[in-house]
Amino acid sequence: MLHAMSTTPEPVADRSADEVNEEIRALWFRSGGTLTMEERRVYQRLVMEWAAASSPPSTKAA
Repeated sequence: MLHAMSTTPEPVADRSADEVNEEIRALWFRSGGTLTMEERRVYQRLVMEWAAASSPPSTKAA
């Protein structure tokens, strides 16, 4: 049976950029500096989460 992969990121709890950065650092530390394909996917998700947490909230002019 084939499973479709979702292209939308899973919702994550709002975390600070510092919290996400700590998880990124821990991932690199555990991997010894070389990421597997699965770890790369986790890393990419974490970087996207970090970027979202780092950017100021957008405000739209009315």
